[in-house]
Amino acid sequence: MVGVTAALFGCGVWSGPAVAQSWPTRPVSMVIGFAPGGGTDVLGRILAPRLAEVLGQQVVIENVGGAGGMVGSARVAKAAPDGYQFVLGSRADAINQALYKNPLYNLVTDLAPVVLIAEQPMVLVARKDLPVANLQEFIAYAQKNHASMQFGSAGTGSTGHIDCALLNAAIGINLPHIPYRGGGPAMQDLIAGRFDYFCTLAPTVMQQIEGNLVKPLAVLTRDRSPMLPNLPSAHEQGLKDFDASTWFGFFLPPHTPPVIITKLHDAAVATMDTPSVDQRLRETGTAVVAPERRSPEYLQRFVASEIERNAGPIKAAGLAIE
Repeated sequence: MVGVTAALFGCGVWSGPAVAQSWPTRPVSMVIGFAPGGGTDVLGRILAPRLAEVLGQQVVIENVGGAGGMVGSARVAKAAPDGYQFVLGSRADAINQALYKNPLYNLVTDLAPVVLIAEQPMVLVARKDLPVANLQEFIAYAQKNHASMQFGSAGTGSTGHIDCALLNAAIGINLPHIPYRGGGPAMQDLIAGRFDYFCTLAPTVMQQIEGNLVKPLAVLTRDRSPMLPNLPSAHEQGLKDFDASTWFGFFLPPHTPPVIITKLHDAAVATMDTPSVDQRLRETGTAVVAPERRSPEYLQRFVASEIERNAGPIKAAGLAIE
């Protein structure tokens, strides 16, 4: 990184504290590691307009899909530390550290934590004509018919892929996985009946459930989601030890000046505390984290604990990608 910084000095692009103090003076890019339409993308597009107002510069969404969100995060990890690219990272980044034998970046050292933003529950949905009505019926049907079934996800290594794989392991089945380039494309094929079921984040599926386009079977958490109050949780339906949700936060390239980290952090908090943003997030099944969980230092500790927490079940299920 010293070489990168020296090169920026030589090109006249970077001039240290003065540039950092005036940041941002041009549009900034929010990198999202998944295709449009998925839960991460929905969250980013809710945040971006208000964040742009607070920063005083346009916030451009850039969908950089691939490898369960890893390609987008790796791009930011290698970007210039000038604040003009940041990533909306998620639990997928923590998963990738254990899932891939050679991840493209080290989440603890190669990205600068800014702020933990929100959490979303995972939901199990099936194609509309799957002949089951609840989680217990689904388990019985899948155990009997797994040889002819398939599940989809937003991509290999995505939270939905991992959580569906862990669900399969918990109920004793093993069946083919169809990876897509995002939650949106996967949802369209589930609606079309091209595969059987999908573990996805609540914002990806709220409208489809309300429109009766897919069949909701369970919120894969201990408690029900306030946005889906009529959908029983996995815990309620007998899967006592299964809890799947994801989190989201902003990360900048390593060695970004502290003043830029602070400015983006404060702008993000102001965005989160905007009533209209909070309301829109809740409408999509997203809960903004409590104030005591929003500091960069908290996110740094949280990331380390999440890598460890996700590594255990991934290894126990024998999941690994070269």
